[in-house]
Amino acid sequence: MPVKDGELWAEDTGGDGLPLVLLHPGITDSRIWDPVMSRLTARHRVIRYDSRGFGRSPVATAPFSLVEDLTAVLDHLELSRAALVGSSMGGATALNLAVEAPGRVAALGLLCPGVTGYEELASPEVMAEIARLAQAGDKDGLLALVLRTWAAAGVDGDAEAVELVRPALPAWFSNYPYQVPDAPVFDRLGEVTAPSVLALGELDQPEVIRCNEDMAARLPGCRLVRLPDCDHLPTLRDPERCAELVQEVCEAAG
Repeated sequence: MPVKDGELWAEDTGGDGLPLVLLHPGITDSRIWDPVMSRLTARHRVIRYDSRGFGRSPVATAPFSLVEDLTAVLDHLELSRAALVGSSMGGATALNLAVEAPGRVAALGLLCPGVTGYEELASPEVMAEIARLAQAGDKDGLLALVLRTWAAAGVDGDAEAVELVRPALPAWFSNYPYQVPDAPVFDRLGEVTAPSVLALGELDQPEVIRCNEDMAARLPGCRLVRLPDCDHLPTLRDPERCAELVQEVCEAAG
């Protein structure tokens, strides 16, 4: 699928019903949606894509922004309005569009979402350790840190999470010279008009949990749901509940 100065891999299941666009987190690619796809496609046209450098999408070669790429996807598919379901990084992108172009967003399903403009979202200690491991070229150490930090609910080696996380890590570095940050919107969440549900994982990082609570308090009418056995990968840990929440917020969109 063409985007400005590049292209993205995308899947469009077709079908009737309110279109759903699924936006993956920054620690995996769009395969994170595999556990919920069959539950969603039964009632919706579902679109998912890999952000630049992730999964089957080519690496970035020119400046880009996540929300501009999302807009390009909607435009290419001629979707004037869709429900957005975003996990972590994908949630932040969904919120940027909901603030900048509210008429295009019918509903918001936010799973452990990030948000631009929130100063305390990332632990300084974790970010410093990521920088140290990256400079040392320690890929195994970086993978272990990501799993320990964002996939704390995993057991017995957590092979599923490893399979998803390991291929995504190179995109952190290939995107770094080109990704243009989207505008800060945390202080503008009160402008969001779409119905929303925000699910946080109670085994997620304390900083993310606190951020998610603050976000839900600012989003008008947002339903906050706590997933007791989930970390930062709720579709992997509790796909049935995640699909239920998406269906509920889409029904609220009418």
